[in-house]
Amino acid sequence: MVRFSPSQAETPASDSTPTWHVRHHLPGRIRIRISGLRTDSRYGAGLEAALEATPGVIGVRMNQTASSVVIHYQPTATKQLWVRLGELLGELEQRSAFHLDSAADDTPTPIEPVKSPSGKAQPVKLSVSSSDDWKNLRLPGLASALAFASQFPRLRWLRPLAATTLATAIFPIAQRAFYSLRHDRRLNIDGLDLLALSLSAWQGKLLTPALVITLHELGDVIREQTARATEVRSSTLADAIGRFAWVQGEGDELRQVPSDQVPIGSIVVVHPGEQIPVDGMVLEGEATVDQQGLTGEAMPIVARRESYVFASTLVRSGQLTLRAERVGDNTRAAAGLRLLEQAPVYDTRMANYTEKVADRLIVPSLLLATLVLAVTRDPARAAAILTLDFVTGIRVSIPTAFLGALNHTTRHGVLVRSGRTLEQLAEINTIVFDKTGTLTEGRVAIADITPISANLSADRLLQLAASAEQRLTHPVAEAIVHHAQHQGISLLPRENWEYKVGLGVTAQVEGHSVWVGSERFLHQQQVNWNGWAPSTTRTLSQIYVACDGQFVGTLGYTDPLRPESARLIHLLQRQFDLELHLLTGDNPQRAALVAQELGIPPQQVYSEAFPDQKAQIVRDLRRAGRIVAFVGDGLNDSVALAYADVSVSFERGADVARETADVVLMNNNLLELLEAIAIARETRDLIEQNIALVVVPNLVALGLASTAGLNPLVATTIHNGSAIAAGLNSLRPLVTHKFLPNAVIE
Repeated sequence: MVRFSPSQAETPASDSTPTWHVRHHLPGRIRIRISGLRTDSRYGAGLEAALEATPGVIGVRMNQTASSVVIHYQPTATKQLWVRLGELLGELEQRSAFHLDSAADDTPTPIEPVKSPSGKAQPVKLSVSSSDDWKNLRLPGLASALAFASQFPRLRWLRPLAATTLATAIFPIAQRAFYSLRHDRRLNIDGLDLLALSLSAWQGKLLTPALVITLHELGDVIREQTARATEVRSSTLADAIGRFAWVQGEGDELRQVPSDQVPIGSIVVVHPGEQIPVDGMVLEGEATVDQQGLTGEAMPIVARRESYVFASTLVRSGQLTLRAERVGDNTRAAAGLRLLEQAPVYDTRMANYTEKVADRLIVPSLLLATLVLAVTRDPARAAAILTLDFVTGIRVSIPTAFLGALNHTTRHGVLVRSGRTLEQLAEINTIVFDKTGTLTEGRVAIADITPISANLSADRLLQLAASAEQRLTHPVAEAIVHHAQHQGISLLPRENWEYKVGLGVTAQVEGHSVWVGSERFLHQQQVNWNGWAPSTTRTLSQIYVACDGQFVGTLGYTDPLRPESARLIHLLQRQFDLELHLLTGDNPQRAALVAQELGIPPQQVYSEAFPDQKAQIVRDLRRAGRIVAFVGDGLNDSVALAYADVSVSFERGADVARETADVVLMNNNLLELLEAIAIARETRDLIEQNIALVVVPNLVALGLASTAGLNPLVATTIHNGSAIAAGLNSLRPLVTHKFLPNAVIE
């Protein structure tokens, strides 16, 4: 019996044990890959039921298509879970179906978790190489070498050894073919391969079947090397909801309660610097609340009595007392987490063109070969027909095309996770952009300084404001101070200062009384506006400055666009003919302003969207028949990223966004997206060329084999020659370095 232990989470099982591995492990959550699970639905159902009945297991998510099981469990039950898993998975030793060659398994190459010396899980890194994949080439390669050597008269004595090695190499194919017949009641491509290989071997031709097996395995290895498995890392989002809450008891005594166990209707107190642990209505207090983790917006809001606040948001300054109305799994943040966990799990291996083509050709090829054999009594003709299966060339050339494209994108700073991503990227017709941090820089910046008195310069106005705002944590205050420092303006000493949450700051600077804050704040201070009236056409948010009771000027601030955003939008609309949408948690006015500046139609702009609403918009577009790419960088974007056909993020994005994304822009430059799309479309065209290179010669040879007759060696030469030609064509862009026209990104 196999004994399961935590050490196996880091080390794959040896060749002598059943093919199951722990692929991802976090406290309370584990993902296991079981080779062959997708072919045995009865065992999968039994395993799921047994795990759900295991004490300490919270939930089980079975994905038989990806041959994986995700188990959520109570961390206190870790030891019991190891024992139970050992018992259940130990049964695999009795089931030979699970010892199939890995080429029959559609599970992609895994991403192993990386751990720091402290043992804490770190963001995972893509792994595109595995020494295990290449082991499948050893036996076919040896059979080919022995078969070739035995062709020489002096080495004829190697022929029995070559035949034995070939039979051993054919055995996994036979095993898969018979398994498909017995369990799925259908003849698959392995059955067709087995017949062709057997006919050739029966005629004493050992080299041809050995080379065919080698080419097949090579294609499978390349396919595995360009695949990826993504285990969505939702722990960051779970942590963001908050672990505890301060609940007010009798006599105003505060007690610490786990955030998911706060009674509905109880009074919760949130101090400065703490995350709000529940959704609820503010009863007392006033505070600046940073909602960036939930909505993605850099500008905090001011929460006061009767404001509604959400779990996972951060109190930057001030203190709130609120009534808990939604707790734990019912909070807005938890709804986003649920959507992320329920996101569709795609088979991230590139679409298997081999199976698509082969499945349609199996029965016709078999019938034609049987007819020719019955009429001509010539096994060579039948073997030639079965050899011309159109599959080998596709098995080799298409993965090679993807491998070359992925290599090219990586060299240019774009991490494309899989061949499937390239396929989808070539077909997209709609791109949805998050605004803050994606099209904009995601920070507050001073864009305009307007003194209203001729006796006060812009530099002096900035100096007074920055001196009053220094060492405050509000984003606008930080932006004012940063802008002054960037301009080389020194800060003056600040004395007797007072900050009022949501309004502004009062300070003594060089003997002057300085007020910096909102228009409402200056009205409360009864400053003299000197006849000033705000402009009706202003486009920037304003902060107001008064000195010694007199209004002296304004500072305009904004979240500036990335330098490349305007060019990106222009090229995507004009050169790539894509429909673009803007999606943001910001207010409608700011969203409309950014859309107007970039040239995105107003009907394609969505504002004040929470994570679950962003995911709903993406799903609605897909239901309307659009192939959607979503570009975002924040924690709040992770749900929409998971539901898009293609998800794009940045290397500097939030961990969960980066790990959810199919495409990662490693240099954090949006123009890299243009290159990724261009390479994907070029690769699609290359694949179409390869299919023509494979199908046309094999189709002509098939016609000859069916009528005039064709020697199996000639058929094999055409068959393998077309595969080699297609493979070389796949490598052509790497040699010429011309995957896309330079004009696209220049």
